[in-house]
Amino acid sequence: MYKIITIGDALIDTHVVIDNASVKCDINHQNCQLCFDYAAKVPITDSFQNLGGNAANVAVSTTKLGLETAIITAIGDDSNGELVEQELKKFGVNTELINVEKNAKTRYSVVLNFRGERTILSYHGKRTYIFPQKMPQTDWIYYTGLSEGFEIIQKSLIEFLGKYESVRLAFNPGSYQLNNNLDDVKEFLTHTDILIVNLQEAEKIANTTLIKEKAVSAIIHKLLMLGAKEVVITDAGNGATAGNEEEIFEIKSYPVEVIAKTGAGDAFSGGYLSARQYGHDIATALQWGIANSCAVIGQQGAQQGLLDKKGIEKMIKKYPQIKPKQI
Repeated sequence: MYKIITIGDALIDTHVVIDNASVKCDINHQNCQLCFDYAAKVPITDSFQNLGGNAANVAVSTTKLGLETAIITAIGDDSNGELVEQELKKFGVNTELINVEKNAKTRYSVVLNFRGERTILSYHGKRTYIFPQKMPQTDWIYYTGLSEGFEIIQKSLIEFLGKYESVRLAFNPGSYQLNNNLDDVKEFLTHTDILIVNLQEAEKIANTTLIKEKAVSAIIHKLLMLGAKEVVITDAGNGATAGNEEEIFEIKSYPVEVIAKTGAGDAFSGGYLSARQYGHDIATALQWGIANSCAVIGQQGAQQGLLDKKGIEKMIKKYPQIKPKQI
């Protein structure tokens, strides 16, 4: 029996650290663009490849935090697919539920890192997702970003959850789902125990803005009304807010040096979900999420900074002045 099964794409990230570029924003310092000379040779300071994808990153995180984890994903029968499996096994994630498609390319992305921020060039190919006929027992399912073709696996997932009501579900919709099938995302909230999204995603799903609502807690209430039982909204360096119908907490981010932000959201999800699986309350889960994400942004790559339980405790003790606050 597993504690967590993640469902979503796994891919290979090629990271490129850019040395010479510029950032241009509008007058409100928004809608920023990464710029470098067209048809020029752009100098870089480093490049490397590693495992990527929301489901893969969260699976690695929860495994490191002591929870037996498997992943349901689809990869191609290419060198990148082999590398995905090798990396998952290296981190201790069970790979028996992976579907290897013949004559298909594994998803990949190129991550441009510049001044601590990342711009991602991502390849989304249509996948043949297969929901296991004999789904293993699990306490939690973490359902996250999938490419074209996700509707089939989502339908099977809904049927599974209807049969096994003890299985709890955490939902972190991916960019393809939000941009192409927002109605399906909203419909799925009625099956969701924990919705984890960033502020921009929350605004899109709730069809509102923070400027209009004036408080993140108001957006949480709107998402709860759509069906989610618990909602978590992350806001980059501003921290995170989480709650249900009874209580809502917020926490600030730790003042750590930002090296790269790739994987920070997944690290937060892994920490938060693990805390909830271990029986901790929402406030403690926020601490686990912030600690894990802040450790990751201090390293290059999505897995390098991931913490175990002792690491989480150490990080929390390092910043005793930053605690969850009920709002």
